[in-house]
Amino acid sequence: MSVSGWGDVMRIGYSVKRKILQVIAFGFSNVHLLNFKGGRIYQGKWKYFCNPGLNCYSCPAASFACPIGALQAVGGSRDFSFSFYVTGLLLAFGVVFGRAVCGFLCPFGLLQELLHKIPSPKWKLKKVFLYIKYIVLVIFVLLLPIAVTDYMGMGKPAFCQYICPAGTLEGGVFLLAAHEGLRKSIGALFTLKMAILAVTLLACILIYRFFCRVLCPLGAIYGLFNKISIYHLEVDEHKCNGCGKCSRVCKMEVNPVEKPQSAECIRCGACVDACPQGAVGLKFCNGKDNVISDQGAAEEIQRITAGIAQNTEREK
Repeated sequence: MSVSGWGDVMRIGYSVKRKILQVIAFGFSNVHLLNFKGGRIYQGKWKYFCNPGLNCYSCPAASFACPIGALQAVGGSRDFSFSFYVTGLLLAFGVVFGRAVCGFLCPFGLLQELLHKIPSPKWKLKKVFLYIKYIVLVIFVLLLPIAVTDYMGMGKPAFCQYICPAGTLEGGVFLLAAHEGLRKSIGALFTLKMAILAVTLLACILIYRFFCRVLCPLGAIYGLFNKISIYHLEVDEHKCNGCGKCSRVCKMEVNPVEKPQSAECIRCGACVDACPQGAVGLKFCNGKDNVISDQGAAEEIQRITAGIAQNTEREK
């Protein structure tokens, strides 16, 4: 590629770069497309690994396990064992990327954004609804799998069983379409979940990333790391002229100048593209606010991942 051609690539806005990465992540997370034909679920060795974003284990095309499903399985096991792998993976992605995982790597996040492009009235979300996802995380992901158990002492994956619209869409709908026996067993619970799915999809058309902002426990977890994540948003106060363009383009309804590390920021880069002064930027930085190179960031991720793998081997 010529120097001028490479320069054109580098000048592509964050929105385009992000969309490309979202599509790649979606495809990588769902490579087993032929499984849709027979309604099969891939159960190979890659299912021992968790997808960084929300993607149902039971989706016929899914390559990896769902981190929320895995987290519930850990809490609901008979001996309530603590899995360093599951929590370590979430910690690693959280510390390095924060909620950028939601913006770049989540398959269900991409689906929500595509739904929002459907022509319709667009609504703002009242801030009080932003706290619901933390309630969902504590009650349905952390507490119920431990507190409510069967006669064998096994807890149920409450979020997956009673709420998760991603699982209903990616797993339930396609598996029911492929297996007549499953269709005959439909009951009140699945009817409830279909209602939740319908409301969620409609809300995503009207409100940008409705599920991500209101119900997603994974987004709640990653959002907690935004204040300390290596990849974060920076605002140069000396360059900022207070025009407010960055705030107006933010679909997550965050003011980057006032709260650059807001738990709702998915690091989409819209504010970076909109800033006429170049005052807003997304960077990999360490705890001393020094910029880390791409190679340094990759080495940091590799170090954390290696540590997780070593501890997982010790548990075995």
